[in-house]
Amino acid sequence: MAIKVGDTVPSATFTTFGASGPGPVTTDELFKGKKVALFALPGAFTPTCSAKHLPGYKEHAAEFRAKGVDTIACVSVNDVFVMKAWGESQGVGDDVLMLADGNGDFTRAVGLELDASGFGMGKRSQRYSILVDDGVVKEVNVEQGGEFKVSSAEYMLAQL
Repeated sequence: MAIKVGDTVPSATFTTFGASGPGPVTTDELFKGKKVALFALPGAFTPTCSAKHLPGYKEHAAEFRAKGVDTIACVSVNDVFVMKAWGESQGVGDDVLMLADGNGDFTRAVGLELDASGFGMGKRSQRYSILVDDGVVKEVNVEQGGEFKVSSAEYMLAQL
């Protein structure tokens, strides 16, 4: 079952690329005591993800911070090296935390896995955004197949 408003974010571990290289980030470290705007997408370097989804959150990062968001995080079922390279190519800097869900553990735990095998991409994440406050889900915005509306930065900003 997919995650819903009022749920506690399930326990999982992401990988991110820090100053000393790749390292783990647990959901407790990410969400405890913080307001987090997290968005997930099917894949780094894919057309909609690169042209609209990630750039929107980068562009509006200051507005999210002004509305009390501590962290903007991007999740994809990709490895940490791909997420690092994609973040660098998109110039996200410190505005968006790039999180690799390499094995899809978080994606499965929130019930938002997508079978993209027909496109040669295997198991991926659906396109969605969630607003989490101290580990509790406040908003859930899951896109219908092929759409890009409710998971956008602009849509989430209107929910804050």
